[in-house]
Amino acid sequence: MTSDPPPRFAHDSEAELARILDFYGVAWRYEPDVFPISWNAAGAVVESFAPDFYLPEIDLYVELTTLKQSLVRKKNRKLRWMRQLYPEIRVKLFYARDFRALMLKYGRLDFLTDVTAANGAYAHTGAGMNR
Repeated sequence: MTSDPPPRFAHDSEAELARILDFYGVAWRYEPDVFPISWNAAGAVVESFAPDFYLPEIDLYVELTTLKQSLVRKKNRKLRWMRQLYPEIRVKLFYARDFRALMLKYGRLDFLTDVTAANGAYAHTGAGMNR
């Protein structure tokens, strides 16, 4: 990342992913682009998708979905539209299970416990994720 002030992340999981990327020297930008995915009859944008991270060295957008199941469905729908409208854009959606695996791999059980408890889920089983 650059020497710019750190972004204001929407969720603690985004800040944690940024720390991991920084640790490994992976360049990233936070929500740098917004992709329109729905327009009204007059042509005005009524819905858009802004992936959480862009990794310029590998030309990949990353979207984290570690919260409520209803948000997962909404993000999946937006991602389907994104892929239809912008097939040349690569986006990886990280689900709660993917984020848990990442936190376990990097020994961040303390963070995982805190973030999943805040979301009404259990870190080791994923119970409560379908609320």
